Amino acid sequence: MINIAIDGHVGSGKSTLAKGIAQKLNYHVLDTGAIYRGLACAYKDKGYREINDENINNFIKNIKVNVVFEKDIQKVLVDDVDYTPFLRTEETSTLASKISPFEELRSKVLKIQRDFANKYNCIIEGRDIGTVVLPNADVKFFVTAKEEVRAMRRYEQLKDKSLSYEEILKDLKERDYKDEHRVVAPLKIAEDSILLDTSNMTLEQTIDKCVNIIEQKINKKNKK
Repeated sequence: MINIAIDGHVGSGKSTLAKGIAQKLNYHVLDTGAIYRGLACAYKDKGYREINDENINNFIKNIKVNVVFEKDIQKVLVDDVDYTPFLRTEETSTLASKISPFEELRSKVLKIQRDFANKYNCIIEGRDIGTVVLPNADVKFFVTAKEEVRAMRRYEQLKDKSLSYEEILKDLKERDYKDEHRVVAPLKIAEDSILLDTSNMTLEQTIDKCVNIIEQKINKKNKK
């Protein structure tokens, strides 16, 4: 199987980029962040309030997570509850960021990711794909952009404008720090990753650049 890893900061456009590349190459794509967000929704629904080792371990012990695709749309079901409509709220994203560093929870998601990579030519995106999930991926990208650019992108995605740009920027900086300094699987650039700063690039430009790099890598691999 051909595996592509996409890592990067929150709001850098990893999910949109992964989908764009997948469409051009006819690959499957797995949105890792959506899995964590689905677990965050379930954590809240099951009545957990404090975030600590005991609660996380009790929560994850017998939880059932299914990732299914309907017309290329990824859906996340936790204990048969479809949380897909609630995955992109700011509240869900914030809670997902808080529970994702816990090792037991990450181990659950790691198995889902690796099983997926073994089945398909795929693109998996998240924040530790190239370093932890797919250390032997055929191509690795690390996507980033200036903090102000990422905050404005997230602000423009909010339909109800429930948060101000300044609030989103503050939260984004805090989440960057937490992602980069967490004990388990911190966000970092793998040594063999290709750095993509999309601050001044359109989505189509970024997709085309990635597709060209992937095709060149695969052609070299096939010639060996």
